Amino acid sequence: MATTAKIAKEATTLKYTIRHRNRCKRCGRPRAYLRKFALCRLCFRELALRGEVAGVIKSSW
Repeated sequence: MATTAKIAKEATTLKYTIRHRNRCKRCGRPRAYLRKFALCRLCFRELALRGEVAGVIKSSW
């Protein structure tokens, strides 16, 4: 979980846009971010297994 301070700090305008850090929309995690879904890998997996992410199915072979 991201601290409230870090999330608030990112909400302000940055001096340079390159400094923007992608964060998960659910938990605020900055690492292992999936751009297509705007989620971290942990939240993505949890939602996908529950069937809440459209177009994603568990593979089996």
